[in-house]
Amino acid sequence: MNFEELLREVGGFGRFQVLTLLLLCFPRLLLPLHFLLHNFLAAIPGHHCAIPHQQQFANLTKEEVLIINIPRDFNGAFSSCEMFSEPQFHLLLNSSLELTNVSVQSCQYGWIYDQSQFISTIATQWNLVCEHKSLNQATATFFFFGVMFGAVIFGDLSDRFGRKRMLLVSYLGTLIFGLLSSASVSYSMFAVTWTLTGMSICGLSIIVLPLGMEWVDIEHRTMLGVISSLFWSFGNMLLALIAYLVRDWHWLLLTSSLPCIVGIISVWWLSESARWLLIKGKLKEAHRHLKRCARMNRKTDFADKINPESLLKTAAVIRQKSDGNYSYISLFRTPILRRISFCMTAVWFGTAFSYYIMSMNITGFGLGMYMTQFVFGFIEVPAKLLVFVLVNRVGRRRSQAWVLILSGLSVGINIIVPTSQGILRSVIAIIGKGFAEAAFTIVFLYSSELYPTILRQSGLGYCSFVARLGASVAPLAFLLNGIWKPLPQVAAFAMAVLCGSSAFFLPETRGIHLPETIEDIEKQRCVHK
Repeated sequence: MNFEELLREVGGFGRFQVLTLLLLCFPRLLLPLHFLLHNFLAAIPGHHCAIPHQQQFANLTKEEVLIINIPRDFNGAFSSCEMFSEPQFHLLLNSSLELTNVSVQSCQYGWIYDQSQFISTIATQWNLVCEHKSLNQATATFFFFGVMFGAVIFGDLSDRFGRKRMLLVSYLGTLIFGLLSSASVSYSMFAVTWTLTGMSICGLSIIVLPLGMEWVDIEHRTMLGVISSLFWSFGNMLLALIAYLVRDWHWLLLTSSLPCIVGIISVWWLSESARWLLIKGKLKEAHRHLKRCARMNRKTDFADKINPESLLKTAAVIRQKSDGNYSYISLFRTPILRRISFCMTAVWFGTAFSYYIMSMNITGFGLGMYMTQFVFGFIEVPAKLLVFVLVNRVGRRRSQAWVLILSGLSVGINIIVPTSQGILRSVIAIIGKGFAEAAFTIVFLYSSELYPTILRQSGLGYCSFVARLGASVAPLAFLLNGIWKPLPQVAAFAMAVLCGSSAFFLPETRGIHLPETIEDIEKQRCVHK
């Protein structure tokens, strides 16, 4: 019998799968606490140049001290990056005077930061503002570069050494490097440890869904993908609460990293993928996990008669099909795989780029940043319920294409909506964020179904690499607003529409058995219309 038939015998969805799902939902809850932490970790509060010799202004109010020392920008607000070379006392008589031939210089004595919202961020810790603002944005890029390389590492190692073992390594690495990041004493130390944190946590991102899907039957694959994805949204909302309560970046990062201890403990109850074990010829281990599955699902008759010898035939069939050495190059070996991989490159890059452009822009919508973060997480819940309906009725391919295109159109509409229309902009942004999250939910499920078991983790690793490349570019795209303010949004709009269109060239996977080998992929080309 093939593995799908074997899984039906031990129970394709029962108490065993519910336990597995719960254990795999926890890492999904933790992911946003790091992936979106940049919004608060690197937040730049209001600031102005530090003013020396404060004692000579003892008789002046704080506002008057600013008037004579800090020029105003074109909006009439005090400049964040410039100061007068000499105090302009005459402005006390008329602060609206037009200033000509007045010497202005960049901040010479550091900055004073508004601490009403944040006690400390990495921007205030190391003065990553004004001419050093790009270094502040770069911290998000460093993190996603780490995630990008982690995708390559964990994707390959998970196919070589197993899903469960590498999940444990990911938990341990995230905990260790997260704690080191929170204790950073310099920008360089933070940049290195934060990059390594991103590399470590990527394992949680790319292992969870394939491991879960390899234990459930066809009928419940979509449900598993949507439910596990819901915990990302819950983590999104949890991040808003934690950031609201913890306003110092050291403690915020520490609070986000410590839950990995719970994850490390939870791995004890998690079962390795029986599919992977059979492919690797580990019959005794596969037998042990399948027997556990059968007993938990109350398939006692099958649990009693199943033995390692009875698995030989199933393993032989799978291994006969999967003989050979596989690497990332194998993802482009055959015509169908090449088409899948090239199209998925575009879809993953566009999805990640547009999602993080939206997720990292939580100001300017008429809501506070904590409330915006919470609402952005909350709107993902109905978006994912919509996904559950769409992928089962419309199919994976068209659903993937249209939700990504619609997320881009939402960004495009907001470009032309006046900033004075705060409520309207908020509604459009929230709808767009929902579509972007729906695109991410579908692409994880879709990718796991497109690639065969022998390449599934490598495929997810490659796709995650591409996604993190898009996520790495997204924070730097905000620097384009120095050229033209809406330019980051224009880039997100164009990327989402173009990359979403490429999904139309992918095969449909609705109602199809998970392929186990490259041969299975090629056999299915007749139904990929």
